[in-house]
Amino acid sequence: MARKRGTSAAVKIVDVAAAANVAPMTVSRVLNAPDRVSPATAARVREAIDKLGYVPNLIAGGLSSRRSRMIAAIVPTIAHPLFAAPVSAFTDAMSQAGYHVLLGLSGYQEDLDMPGLIRAVLGRRPDGLLLVGSHHPPAVAALLREAAVPVVEMFDFTPNPIDMLVGFDHREVGVEVARFFAGRGHKRFAVARGNDARAVERGAGFAATVRELGGTLVGEWIYSAPSGIADGRDAMRRLAPDLAPATAVMCGSDMTALGMLTEARVRGLAVPEQLAICGFGDLEVCRESEPAITSVTVDSAEMGRMAARNLLARIAGESAPARVLMPFRIVPRATT
Repeated sequence: MARKRGTSAAVKIVDVAAAANVAPMTVSRVLNAPDRVSPATAARVREAIDKLGYVPNLIAGGLSSRRSRMIAAIVPTIAHPLFAAPVSAFTDAMSQAGYHVLLGLSGYQEDLDMPGLIRAVLGRRPDGLLLVGSHHPPAVAALLREAAVPVVEMFDFTPNPIDMLVGFDHREVGVEVARFFAGRGHKRFAVARGNDARAVERGAGFAATVRELGGTLVGEWIYSAPSGIADGRDAMRRLAPDLAPATAVMCGSDMTALGMLTEARVRGLAVPEQLAICGFGDLEVCRESEPAITSVTVDSAEMGRMAARNLLARIAGESAPARVLMPFRIVPRATT
């Protein structure tokens, strides 16, 4: 019979073993190494766990087995859909391997928030870490390198990762967007982006390439990350007086691009004849807006799965590549 919370002693592993008619070691294997137990037995044990309300002492188990079966994933925000696909794919892959993923939010002011978060996470003895981004304050980088825990950074591509890196070159994204616009005959350009390190790199690559190609950068509007629809509308209002002749704008996110498009339609501006727009992230809002918005896409789900595969290899004591460069491409649509 299941024990009601607060009315009896805590359920122990031996209680689960008795209910499932297995040895306590089998229960331990289901919790810590499910691949070593037959599916039928594992299902019976999990049914007993659910029925009795058993909660394993993961920290104690980690001390004895040196495995917590927990992975910490630290992302800047869950308010922006850009990070949802890679983190979800990563979580699914780790779950299939018998790991639970604990999500932490770092925000965009890492100098203030990140060191304390990293210490709190490491104190819980995770078997590995996923970090979205690779631009860390020196104190954070030192903590991570001294922790002796496998770390995979995702979404960026820097020369010296903490441990492993799966991402793409954000500066090159800006370069290719500028070339894409120039190939369509544009001479005047603008940028509307957030102030995070990745958006800074994309903006720098875009601006440098515009100058190399002999174009004119008529404006650059920078907003606090994560930038969104309201920021795009504000950028459009600022750009409107300088729109003649046509101007091509690289937006730091698809949400900013949607904001620019919305404000342009309110003002009766012709897109792409007067205003060409390219977003970043290839979210559903770009594909389903009217007109559909050109955007930069990367296989973010595969990026998450690759990060999981490499982290699992390192946890198992196997080798994994230090850096994996993911491709990106520009998806032309009606706004260009």
